[in-house]
Amino acid sequence: MVGLQMLMTTSISFPGPIMPLLLPELGVVTVEAIGVWTGLITGSMSFVAAFASPIWGRISDRRGRKLSLLRSSIAIAFFTVLMGLVSDVWQLFAIRVLMGCFVGFTAAGIALTASQVPEDRLGWALGLLSTGQLVGLMIGPMAAGALADLTDSYRVPFFVIAAVTATVPVLVWWLVREDFTPPTTAGKQPSVLAGLRGLAASSGVMALFCVLLMAQFSVRTVEPVVTLFVLELAGDVPNIALLAGMAFSISGLANLIAAPVMGTRSDVLGHRRVLLIALAGSAAAAIPQIWVESYWLFLAERFAMGLFTGGILPTANALIGRAVPREKRGSVYGMTASASFLGTSLGPLTGGLIGANLGIRWVFALTAALLMANLVWVWAVVRERRDG
Repeated sequence: MVGLQMLMTTSISFPGPIMPLLLPELGVVTVEAIGVWTGLITGSMSFVAAFASPIWGRISDRRGRKLSLLRSSIAIAFFTVLMGLVSDVWQLFAIRVLMGCFVGFTAAGIALTASQVPEDRLGWALGLLSTGQLVGLMIGPMAAGALADLTDSYRVPFFVIAAVTATVPVLVWWLVREDFTPPTTAGKQPSVLAGLRGLAASSGVMALFCVLLMAQFSVRTVEPVVTLFVLELAGDVPNIALLAGMAFSISGLANLIAAPVMGTRSDVLGHRRVLLIALAGSAAAAIPQIWVESYWLFLAERFAMGLFTGGILPTANALIGRAVPREKRGSVYGMTASASFLGTSLGPLTGGLIGANLGIRWVFALTAALLMANLVWVWAVVRERRDG
């Protein structure tokens, strides 16, 4: 699952650095319009996925999480090919929207892992799973930038990544084993709306729903402006796609180092305590990016921030897992995945709008402010269930 998570996150994250460079080929030419369209296209998939995810989570509790892994990986491979064939920006936007109806590999992987491992190893297991996700976040943008520079095309990376993604459903079918027993409860199953009402009624899970939303929102706000900011810092150099890919990927490298360590330590120190450390460190590392003037210093600051952001998702997901029974974790993780997807969609949209209207550096200021607000929220509201 760690390896498969890496491949799927590579597939989902790779368009980041090349999207602003592809848009002029699709008729979007001004810097302001590129920022706005990058935010819209980046966020559209996650926005739709926020509403589809609870449905797929409920299905995974009834039919098994392996089925969701197959469905998601096949759909993403197919839509990635289509993205490489578009001739108009509206076509690209529409494909991303359709793609959002079928994503959810990460949520299904989390639910499968959380339903199989012992409770006292939950933080370790989810931290290890996050490692695969973070490696993908590191490889995807770097691979896209390198392929674009190597082939002198912003479309070739879509076809190469789609071919890699197409191997995932085969590997899922042969390698993933799930000890799953279909629910035997007779009568009508609760609806998705009823599940959402139950989530709202659970103060602990609802508080973590907000944590995930704010965490993804704050981290993702910079995505539409990173390439434009690299252009501002480094100038219009020949290898700009690779430099932008490095700026995207460097935080993933730091996440890779930090996530398994934080996940393991959270089983000992407590998931809430490690979550507070991760948020505090992320906020402190985000502040200097507001004033940075050097590309290489910007990379160093992105790396420092990544050392802490890598601990946010695994510790928050471990807290959620400890708050609900195993048989309901597919549904609950499907619903909390909606928070991540909403943050992932609204963050880039907000970042693109702020960057276009106020300036790129204001986006980094917003990121730092949101991380500090999330820190205060966890300190004041989130509690940890310590019993097994």
